[in-house]
Amino acid sequence: MQLTGIRKMEMKDVPTPDIREDTDVLIRMKAVGVCGSDVHYYVSGKIGSQVVQYPFPVGHEGAGIVEKTGSAVDGLHAGDRIAIEPAMPCGICDQCMEGRPHTCRNLRFLGCPGQAEGCLSEYIVMPRRSCLPIPEHMSFEQASVSEPLAIGLYAVHLAGDVRGKDVAVLGSGPVGLSVLAGLRLAGAGAVYMTDKIDERLEVASISGASVTCNILKENIVATVKTKTPRMMDAVFECCGQQEALDQAIELLKPGGKLMIIGIPSFARFSFPADDLRRKEISIRNVRRQNGYDKKAIEVIADGNVKVDHWITHRFGFADSKKAFDMIAGYEDGAVKAMIHF
Repeated sequence: MQLTGIRKMEMKDVPTPDIREDTDVLIRMKAVGVCGSDVHYYVSGKIGSQVVQYPFPVGHEGAGIVEKTGSAVDGLHAGDRIAIEPAMPCGICDQCMEGRPHTCRNLRFLGCPGQAEGCLSEYIVMPRRSCLPIPEHMSFEQASVSEPLAIGLYAVHLAGDVRGKDVAVLGSGPVGLSVLAGLRLAGAGAVYMTDKIDERLEVASISGASVTCNILKENIVATVKTKTPRMMDAVFECCGQQEALDQAIELLKPGGKLMIIGIPSFARFSFPADDLRRKEISIRNVRRQNGYDKKAIEVIADGNVKVDHWITHRFGFADSKKAFDMIAGYEDGAVKAMIHF
C-alpha cells in the first residue's frame, strides 16, 4: 500500500523483497498500527524536512512472522513471531558510540522518506537486530503497540524520578496513553490527562488517569489550580499543538519540567519568555524510543500494561485508506486504528 499524493493511497503489486545481507530477515506482516506521524505524511506529504517522494509506502508500527532468514541470522527461524523495531542505526557513528542510536547520523527508519520504505506491505525485509521475538500469548496487535509504548517509557525515563510527583499529559492519543502507562509504572502521583475527544479521555480514565479534562469544555489550568494548587512537577506535551505548550507553561510549578513529544505540523514553537524565565522551566525534547522496545514488550507480556482497549478500530489491508482517513479526521472517537493482513 503506497502513498501516491496528498490524501491518496493505492494498493500496488510489487515483488517480494529479497534478502540482500546475511543478517537480513524476510517478514510476513500480520498487523500494522496507524501512527500520527504516518498521517502527517498522508495529509501533508512531509514532516519538517522529511518530504515524501511518491509513490511511497509508510508505516512503522508492526508485527509479523519470520518467513526466511539470512545465513548469519542467529536466534530466529522461519515461523517465529516478532515485533519490529523500526529504527536501523549504523552502529559506528559518534551518536551510536555515545549510546544515542536514536539520533544516529546515518539512521534509517521505517516509513521515513529518504531513509526506508514502510511496513504497510505484505512482506518487508529488516535487519536481525530490528526483529524482536514475542511470546506466544502476545497478539500481533499488542506487539505493534509496543512501538508507541516504548516512546512513552523512554519519555518518562528522561523526565527523571517522578515517584509521587504530580504530572499532566496533554493529548490522550496512543503516545499520551503510553506516557501514562510509563508514569503509572514509575509510581507518579496524580496524573491529569487532556484531549478534545471524550472517547479518548474515557480510555485514559480506564488506563489509570487521575483526572481527565476535555479542553473544549473545561479550563485545565483552572482545574489544576483547584485540585493541586502548587501545580505540576512535569508536563508531557503529546499532541504537537501550540496551545498545549502554552497550557504546559501555565501548568508547571517553578522548577518544573516540560517534556515535548508531540510532532507539530508547523515549523516553529513559541514560549512566553517571562514565565519561562521566572519559573526556571526545564525543556526536554523526546526523540522516539531509544532502546525501550524490549521493555515495552516485557510489560505488555507480563500484564503490567494493558493495551488492548487502546485499539478502537480494525481494518483489512485493502481498507488502509479508510483507516488513515479516520485517524486524520479524528472520527468516531478513534484512538488507535490497526490494519490486519
